Amino acid sequence: MSVSQPPQPNDEEVRRREAEAAAMRQRVLQVVLDPQARQRLMNIRLVKPDLAMNVENYLITAASSGRINRPLTDEELKQLLLRIQQPKKEFRFERR
Repeated sequence: MSVSQPPQPNDEEVRRREAEAAAMRQRVLQVVLDPQARQRLMNIRLVKPDLAMNVENYLITAASSGRINRPLTDEELKQLLLRIQQPKKEFRFERR
């Protein structure tokens, strides 16, 4: 008696699904960000991919729940980045 397992998706199917998901994310971001804000987010993605992913997830969630009903400007994106970004750690050295 052998236990049948569901077929595993092949690499091509996995890549296709990931590409579709990425394309859908980009379409949503085109709707919720104006061109300058989108460019800023792409620049951030090059330097801090984690932060860019967090911002994208927030924007997609906010858009799908109806909290964003117009494209955000570059200034609004800057404010959002300041709220989402982790505060920098401050180190102090005391001389004795």
